[in-house]
Amino acid sequence: MATPEPRPGILEIKPYKPGASKAAHAGPIHKLSSNESALGASPHAIEAFRTLSHSLHLYPDGSATALREALGERWKLNPDRIVCGAGSDEILQLVTRAYAGPGDNIVQSQHGFLVYALAAKSCGAEVRFAAEKDRTADIDEILSQVDDATKLVFIANPNNPTGTYVPETSLVRLRRDLPKDVILVIDAAYAEYMTAKDYSDGAEMVDAHDNVVMTRTFSKIYGLGGLRLGWGYFPEAMADVINRIRGPFNVSAASIAAGVAAVNDTDFLATNRAHNDAERARLTQAINGAGLTVTPSVANFLLVDFPTEGKHTAPAALAFLASRGVLVREMTAYGLPESLRVSVGSREANDAFLNALEAFLTNG
Repeated sequence: MATPEPRPGILEIKPYKPGASKAAHAGPIHKLSSNESALGASPHAIEAFRTLSHSLHLYPDGSATALREALGERWKLNPDRIVCGAGSDEILQLVTRAYAGPGDNIVQSQHGFLVYALAAKSCGAEVRFAAEKDRTADIDEILSQVDDATKLVFIANPNNPTGTYVPETSLVRLRRDLPKDVILVIDAAYAEYMTAKDYSDGAEMVDAHDNVVMTRTFSKIYGLGGLRLGWGYFPEAMADVINRIRGPFNVSAASIAAGVAAVNDTDFLATNRAHNDAERARLTQAINGAGLTVTPSVANFLLVDFPTEGKHTAPAALAFLASRGVLVREMTAYGLPESLRVSVGSREANDAFLNALEAFLTNG
């Protein structure tokens, strides 16, 4: 009997590999591999989730109205142009599915988030990678990759896994110089960590133009990664398109309730950001002091470079740290085999990482 064949190109896709969560270690495991919230989730969000336990038999509001309204109020956006999804990953997939297909291409930066490429390949579109400068998206390089077949340009700002960002003026220039029929997708998953005055999450550009999309997530500073919750802000016509192809109940009732509570808990967000700022600086100083190189980061993770030869390479460090119960992310899939990405965790987790790193560099 013949095996059904998928569309051309599907079997060429390498499945996305999440950060490790298990290690053969008898003691505590410190997961610093997935850029999760160092302080967990807002107590208010946790309580909202628990409150929904008595009504799990009921379908959620398919439009996630309460969450869209809370997001609109919090960020001064039109809630009618917000679409919620199962993580910002789903929003990114939906945008790609709606606007790209065989014969088309998408453009992203050299070390940009892998989901963009996976989404494009799943639709039969070509992926073009634009070289970066100092591990930062290069606007001129991105524009050089655009041609008549380009449908979408993706830019993560700040970028995962490098932790770098481009200022608002660069985003404005990128949109200005793109053909009017090319959609600019600004992935602002780490926007809540940003304090730089020259930064923009892109929302004002969405309001001003009909070919810009902004996506956000609850998986990072809000600590709701386990609920899979994200959203996108669209021009009116594009929001209508995405609502036509998304699942009718793509966000659970518990996720909606927890998301509303998280958005409204501004004290928790401020506390989490302050913790991240202090611990990121402490980790950066300690790692640089140990003789390794850290790409300057504005997010809740650090990209650390290791020697390419000898006994202190990135693969050796990855294995040693895991043996000490510290899980970090290897970066080969991102074209950075000499690097490891380390999330900024709790004070305890960060101390465990620094102690294990010192042991590795001294005795590894």
